[in-house]
Amino acid sequence: MIVAVGSDHRGFAHKDAVADLLRRRGATVRDCGCAGPGPCDYPDAAFAVGELVARGEADLGVLICGSGNGVCIAANKVRGVRAALCFTAGQARTTREHNDSNVLCLSGDGLAVDEALPVVTAWLEAAFAGGRHQRRVDRITGYEADHQA
Repeated sequence: MIVAVGSDHRGFAHKDAVADLLRRRGATVRDCGCAGPGPCDYPDAAFAVGELVARGEADLGVLICGSGNGVCIAANKVRGVRAALCFTAGQARTTREHNDSNVLCLSGDGLAVDEALPVVTAWLEAAFAGGRHQRRVDRITGYEADHQA
């Protein structure tokens, strides 16, 4: 499995810890920045991760910024991305099972590193349930195809 990871400066410490977790779980990690704790703009990492996932060059993506909202909004602008902001393992599990999310967004300010890692683990271990959820995801992807240039 290939997982793209990215952050802004407020998510940098989380990004390194998430990358380490992913590697321990046997994933190949594609680091999309940022390269250090100095100021940077969250859309850069969000678009880079989103593009890799959308093109199929990464199976999944994880993004972290201060609130988690900025990277989530930016990533969801990439056609084919279903990014979800999660604060709990239950939310993470549900968004994989019900929404087939392919990018997990985390808050660097709202979650300590040790709180974020179980969220990532739950998300990775969950799978899309299909069934009635497939119909809903199809409606989202259909709208996206019809309304985005």
